[in-house]
Amino acid sequence: MPAFADGDAAIGVGLAFVAGFVDAAAFIALTGLFTAHVTGNVVLIGAELVSTSTGVLAKLLALPTFILAVAVTRLIALALERRGASPLRPLLVLEAAALIAFAIVGASLSPLGSPDGAKAIGVGMLGVAAMGIQNGIGRLVIGHLAATTVMTVNVTQAVIDLTDHACGKTLGAPAATRLRRTLSAVLAFAVGALAGAFGVAALSFACVLVPAVVLIGLLFVPDREPSP
Repeated sequence: MPAFADGDAAIGVGLAFVAGFVDAAAFIALTGLFTAHVTGNVVLIGAELVSTSTGVLAKLLALPTFILAVAVTRLIALALERRGASPLRPLLVLEAAALIAFAIVGASLSPLGSPDGAKAIGVGMLGVAAMGIQNGIGRLVIGHLAATTVMTVNVTQAVIDLTDHACGKTLGAPAATRLRRTLSAVLAFAVGALAGAFGVAALSFACVLVPAVVLIGLLFVPDREPSP
């Protein structure tokens, strides 16, 4: 699996920012749809069925859309690896294209109307697909980094490491590196979420072009030379 040395921090922080931005912007613009978190949508389905509110259909369709996006990501990664090519950059391009489509289609179809309407569902699934691709990247290509979409895992690990340190346990180099990565990812996700919330309030779906530009910028992060 390809690894990234000097670019590790940029990749981890950049993708965490993207996930926070898109999740917050989409949640606001699409009436409570989580684009990056299957768990959140499953919980909201139960809550909305009990309260008989709207938006259940979009959340139901989010799961198969997410699964399909991850499967496509895996197939592309396998094809590239068979040819000896790193899948990171092509998958970043694919995610950026999905986010650009999300921004353009969302802006052109706004106002979307009912959360269960065809326009809202179609736009929402573009966002879910983009985040499905990013989750696939996290598992397939940059598994050595902290999670970029699920901050619960990062916060849990950071608290464990900090507690160990407070109890006098010396953190070795791997644990110290892990702590830096998890804390950086949590901070970047939080900044992204704030930016996404204010961005969608000011620019509607056009603000999603910001994380797309961040992804394009990550294409220029240099690869680490593989270990002998």
